[in-house]
Amino acid sequence: MSELNNIVSKILEKGKGILAADESTGTMSKRLDNVNVPSTPENRLLFRETLFSASSMSECIGGVILYDETIKQDSSQKNKIPELISKMGAAPGIKVDTGAKVLAGSPDEKITEGLDGLRERLKEYYKLGAKFTKWRGVYTITKNHPSKLSIQANAHALGRYSALVQECNMVPIVEPEVLMDGEHSAKECYEKTSEVIKKCFDQLILNKVDLKGIILKPNMILAGNKSKEKISNEEVAKLTLECLKNSVPSEVPGIAFLSGGQSEIEATENLNLINKNNNTNFIMSYSYGRALQQSALMFWSKDTKDIEGTQKIFNHRAKMNTLAAQGKWSKEIENK
Repeated sequence: MSELNNIVSKILEKGKGILAADESTGTMSKRLDNVNVPSTPENRLLFRETLFSASSMSECIGGVILYDETIKQDSSQKNKIPELISKMGAAPGIKVDTGAKVLAGSPDEKITEGLDGLRERLKEYYKLGAKFTKWRGVYTITKNHPSKLSIQANAHALGRYSALVQECNMVPIVEPEVLMDGEHSAKECYEKTSEVIKKCFDQLILNKVDLKGIILKPNMILAGNKSKEKISNEEVAKLTLECLKNSVPSEVPGIAFLSGGQSEIEATENLNLINKNNNTNFIMSYSYGRALQQSALMFWSKDTKDIEGTQKIFNHRAKMNTLAAQGKWSKEIENK
C-alpha cells in the first residue's frame, strides 16, 4: 500500500468523514453576519477551534479541510491549528484553489484558478502539516450548460492540480461539483455529472496521477432546487450509486460526498441510503461543511462562551453522519 493510499484509508476508516472548514474569509463572514456575530479573525478561529477540539474529532472525523488563514493560526493552547487537529487524531488538509472566476469564452460559467505558483504554496502547506488538499470545480446545469469548454477546462485544472499535489506527497481531493441550483431534473443531473466525472478522470490519467492516492468529492444525483420533478431519497441513492459505478475507475479508494445545499438531515439520510445499497468497492463517506456545522453555529452564536453546548450539537451531527457512512443511521437514532 502506497503512503498516499495509507492517508486515504486513515481519513475514511470505520465510517469517518471529512469536516470541510475551508470557507473563505468572505463566505465565513456572511455566515457569521447571518447569526449576528462580528466576523473577526478571533471569532472565526474561536468557532473553528470549538469544533476542532470536540470529542467527535477522534471518533468520527478523519480529516479537516482548512483555509489559508486558519492553517497559519495558533490555537488558544498556543499550538498551531494543524497540530491541534493531528492531536485529536484527524489529518489536517488545505483548500488550495483561489476560487472560481468567469470563464473566458463562456461568461455564464466558471473556471477555478490557482495553478500559478501552486507548487511553491504546496511545499509551504506540507511544512505546516497538511496531509491532503482540495480543489473545487463548479458546473451549472441550464439548457446550454455545462459547455464542453467548461467541462474540459475544469477537468484540465483538476488534473494538473492533482499531479502537483501528489508530487508533494499529499492526497488531492478532486471536487467536481455539479450545482444543485436550477430547474433541471435528476436525469439531467445524472447525465451531466457522469460526463463531468469521466472527463476529470481522463485528465487525471493523462497527468499520470496515482488514482489509489486520491479522494473524489462529488455531488449526489439530485433534481435542481427549483425543479418541479423532485425524487425520493431512495431514488437519489440508486441514481448516485449507478452514476459513480459507471464513471469512476475501480482503483479510486474513497468517495466523500459534498452536501451541496441539502439540509443536515437530508445529507445524512441520503448518505445512509447510499451505504445501505452500496454494491461497489468504494468507501462512501462525507465531506460536509454546512451539513456538519450549521446547527452548531446557530447555537454558538447565542453564547460564544458555551463551548460544551456547541460541541454537543456538533458531536451529534458528526456521529449521525459516521453512522450513515456505514449504513447504520435511522430516524429513531437521530431523534434519541
